[in-house]
Amino acid sequence: MTKKLLPKSYGYFSTNSQVAEVEEQLIQSQQRIAELESLNTQLQGLVANNSVQGDTAKFAVPTDKIVCNYEQVRRYFDPDKLATLTASIKEVGVQSPLWVRPYSDGKYLLIAGERRYRAAQEAGLTSVPVVILEVDETSALKLSLLENLQREDLNPVEETEGILHLLSWQLNCSTKEVIALLNRKAHLDKKKVEWEGENTENVFRKQWKVVENVFLTVGKLSPESFRVSRLPLLNLPTDVLDILRSGQIEYTKARAIATVKDEALRISLLTLAINEKLSLGQIRDRIEKVKPQKASSLRKEFQDISQRMLKSSQWKDPKKAKKITSLLQQLESLLAD
Repeated sequence: MTKKLLPKSYGYFSTNSQVAEVEEQLIQSQQRIAELESLNTQLQGLVANNSVQGDTAKFAVPTDKIVCNYEQVRRYFDPDKLATLTASIKEVGVQSPLWVRPYSDGKYLLIAGERRYRAAQEAGLTSVPVVILEVDETSALKLSLLENLQREDLNPVEETEGILHLLSWQLNCSTKEVIALLNRKAHLDKKKVEWEGENTENVFRKQWKVVENVFLTVGKLSPESFRVSRLPLLNLPTDVLDILRSGQIEYTKARAIATVKDEALRISLLTLAINEKLSLGQIRDRIEKVKPQKASSLRKEFQDISQRMLKSSQWKDPKKAKKITSLLQQLESLLAD
């Protein structure tokens, strides 16, 4: 296969990158992948039995000693589900312990279980059962991400942001650079372009292996399906994105509604879709109705009429011929202005 040189400014690992530095980052990424897999194994064990093993310990901790994690993937908590959980906790208490790690000033940083924590506060509990994990801050954040990403009720926007965040950690780059890397791989696959230079190509292959391992560990989607179906959600208009983030509408419907450019019409359709539980087909039908009609081409219309007149027998009718003559004079007048 003929090798083609990609533009020097093309994405995260450009031909201008310092290969030695990148190689070092890749070694670190491989180490982080191993750590991620270890954390995932630990996560599965905790989910399976909530048992105390090795470096974990169970305690009852005052609610005012627990600090919520600002890096939490889940941003939206359904009020109805939260109310149901609160009512349950009032009756039977918190049945599944929260996961925390030692923080500072005798407090604990919440790793997993913020919904239970909020419900416990609403129920008036002054303490909750916890499993204390002796992990560092980075591992705690990754464990929190994994725990949330493997839940079925995480909405698509939160899931997309969580996966991006996890990838940026593992690759030691920004989320924008992660997106550039995903797009570049799709470009290479489509064009069947190889990188020029053994070192650069080797770097890219190692980098992509890290991405594949992350998606394998998370266990949701593939890199390409994530790029095609999930990344576009982050570019939706703010009004649609907020509703989608709140879990009030499916992402396929949200993407369809986002194609309506008029903000007022879009918000109106969004509200209608939620209140009347419109299907995707019904939403598309309504979008077609509100789409602005394209202005007809006057030139084409005139040409069509001219052709029809030449083939018509209306010229033989004196009255109609007189009207046609009058219209032609009006056209002449317009052209003269």
